[in-house]
Amino acid sequence: MAHDAIPSPEVIEPQNAPGIDRTFIWSGNTDILVALIKSVEDRMNVEADTASLGVRVILFVEDSPYYLSSLLPILYRELVFQTQAVMEGTLNEEHRLVTMRARPKILVASDYEEAVALYERYESFVLGVISDVRFSRGGQLDESAGVYFLRHVKARRFDIPLLLTSSESANATKAALLPAAFVDKNSDTLHQDVRLFFKTYLGFGDFVFRMPDGVEIGRASNLKALEQHLLTIPEAAFRYHCNRNDFSRWLFARTEMALAAEVRPINDGDFTDVNSHRHHLVEMIAARRKRRQKGIVADFDTADADFDTEFFKIGKGSLGGKARGMAFITALLRQHPEVGEHYPGVEIVVPQTLVITTDGFESFVEDNQLRYLSKADLPDEEIAAIFVNCQFPGWIEAKLRDYLAQVTYPLAVRSSSLLEDAQFRAYAGLYRTYMISNDSPDLERRLEHLIHAIKLVYASTYYRGPKAFSKRVGHRTEEEQMAVIIQKLVGSRYHDSFYPAISGVAQSYNYYPFARMKPEEGIVTIAMGLGKTVVEGEKTLRFSPVHPQLLPQRSTVDDILENAQRFFYALKMEGRCHSLAANDAACLWHREVAEADDELPLQLLASTYVPDEHRIRDTVHIPGIRVLTFAHILKYNEFPLAGIIQDLLKLGEQGMGCPVEIEFSVNLPGPDASPEFAFLQIRPMTARAELEQVDISAEEIARSRCFSPMALGNAVKEDMADILFVKPESFDPGKTALIAREIARLNAALVNQKRKYLLIGPGRWGSADRWLGIPVAWADISGVGAMIETESDKLVAELSQGSHFFHNITTLGINYITVSTHAGGRLDWDWLTSLPRQSDLTYVAHVRLEDPVTLKVDGRRSQCVIV
Repeated sequence: MAHDAIPSPEVIEPQNAPGIDRTFIWSGNTDILVALIKSVEDRMNVEADTASLGVRVILFVEDSPYYLSSLLPILYRELVFQTQAVMEGTLNEEHRLVTMRARPKILVASDYEEAVALYERYESFVLGVISDVRFSRGGQLDESAGVYFLRHVKARRFDIPLLLTSSESANATKAALLPAAFVDKNSDTLHQDVRLFFKTYLGFGDFVFRMPDGVEIGRASNLKALEQHLLTIPEAAFRYHCNRNDFSRWLFARTEMALAAEVRPINDGDFTDVNSHRHHLVEMIAARRKRRQKGIVADFDTADADFDTEFFKIGKGSLGGKARGMAFITALLRQHPEVGEHYPGVEIVVPQTLVITTDGFESFVEDNQLRYLSKADLPDEEIAAIFVNCQFPGWIEAKLRDYLAQVTYPLAVRSSSLLEDAQFRAYAGLYRTYMISNDSPDLERRLEHLIHAIKLVYASTYYRGPKAFSKRVGHRTEEEQMAVIIQKLVGSRYHDSFYPAISGVAQSYNYYPFARMKPEEGIVTIAMGLGKTVVEGEKTLRFSPVHPQLLPQRSTVDDILENAQRFFYALKMEGRCHSLAANDAACLWHREVAEADDELPLQLLASTYVPDEHRIRDTVHIPGIRVLTFAHILKYNEFPLAGIIQDLLKLGEQGMGCPVEIEFSVNLPGPDASPEFAFLQIRPMTARAELEQVDISAEEIARSRCFSPMALGNAVKEDMADILFVKPESFDPGKTALIAREIARLNAALVNQKRKYLLIGPGRWGSADRWLGIPVAWADISGVGAMIETESDKLVAELSQGSHFFHNITTLGINYITVSTHAGGRLDWDWLTSLPRQSDLTYVAHVRLEDPVTLKVDGRRSQCVIV
């Protein structure tokens, strides 16, 4: 690099100087240093980038060190500026990085032969050519070398934009004859002239739709807008741009290499008429746009938001555990399109999702000085009231208003805390989820309702259940952060209700296999309506995805009638915003299945009980009582639910490297639309302790106080001398809520004494349906060490492994033991009821032993003994 343009006698010509590739002039502008580095990088990377990615090339021919040093920084500055402008419409940081890396390369030539060699080597990748007029040709300085070179390019490729540069304005005439654009290198507006060439000819900036006479008729700033304009522009304008290859050039400039390469060779001769050509182009752009957005977490930008995108976010913080799982599965589905291809006619999707990242929660809590609530012992309702009355961050509210202006379908507002759905400390079901109809005609009311729901999700971070769970796992509540998921609710509207045909939870490992089932084949729990029925442990149907017709728990008509789902949840659709509270069911109907007799889901999923025959027939077209059997799905495979779940569980296990649990919904809209399987959530299943081999001898089984072949975990525990049990003689299924209160009272005392205990009682622990078991919440049993689920002739309940409650207690290593006499289990009630009692309440007794019991669980055989 020289300090001026006057060579000294000692300066050797660059082409003859060893070790010098090109000479530049230092003028004090540091931009030249950046341009030099980028020029060297481009020359080094062009071979690989064009071959592997189809990156475009701009050829720049200039022999004067002075003008090269002046123009090259301008070209790079403009190229970076225009690429950054393109990046503003990209989806996320990853796409921005890819866009910048895929920007066109600038290759410099200083004579005719070098220019021709570079052009012919990269001809199919050349985006444009910028050339001086006078430079060496055939070893001699040629006054029209640039003109000859541009003619050579024009003869090979008519559609390449050409720019002739010269320090002599008279050369503009030569440019016009080619034709090519012209720039005077001595012009005061040189930078603006170069920018105009980039935007007008190279495809940067908006795509400007013009008629053949040059009149502008429209603009498109992104693929979505281009797609929309293509459907409406006049035929003459469409032909004009096609014949000039303007569409492919604009796509190349936006680094849409694959799409541009597909578009470029297409012409009118390939189609019967212009409209066929037009619609084919629109379909290509739409397919690329949607494919590009799959598996991507895009920043929500009001101006550029494309609502075909599956996953948006507001904020720069963490997505939280639940949203991370959803982003993970969208990426998996994008990487494995063959999963969907196995089921033609079925859409396997992740519902459109918007996540408010954790910095929204931090902003809300800090601005309103709410951090003290992490240590306050207040009722959930009081904490909810405090949060609801606080100011919501304006930067989030503005984006939510823009979002709701485009979105009018029902929404699920869900928690996504940092630790939610973690493998070892999953806070499953402890935070709140709110369903909102989003169907008010007033946008501001819908916005107010949504913000109210978000505030209540934020508030649940500091509720008693999560605090108790955090204390148990040694996590500080004040360190927890909450993201919020706003997700399209899957389902259809039926009168004043909205719900999916099927909701469910599937696990890739079945803790309680029976008959021909194997643990690694997994287990599925399903119900009609919203998933609240499943995750809260109400009456559902369980089946193996490998053996969907194997239902031993429903082997007789009486079994089916006893265990069939009788109630389901649906969202209220009444055109108004229902009041929300700490209880997250305020917007839901809890309907009887019989009420839905004229609604499509029941017609597709139900069978009919004929009392006169004492028989269940798999049809709804005869008189009788409707019974939810899911026979058309599980027996006749009218919807391939079992197959889809098998494939998705396998995919999830491969992706996460461990057993997984997924939540899903199925919408069966009828013959006029495609059925839809929606992925709602994925999380690792509880890590089973396998570090220690636990052996249970025949002698221990023989002398044990309790034996079960249906136990979870792998442990030896000798730290429980306290036992809480529901007194068999006092048990009443109608009093289970009172029983839960008594257990909570005894639990609080034992937690204060730091004494773990064994809990024993009938039916399904943690069920929201009090007729199936004891409806304890996590805070009611936060000190428990192990739980035993016993039989009772007063209630019949299936196993509860699909519920959030079940997931959390197994996550914490709390052994869950089922004592079933049919399976060979037993419990020594005579011994237990004979022990002296510390407390003897109406329904629950507390006994304390002199020495702790020894509880052994062999995870390999699912056996447990207590001695």
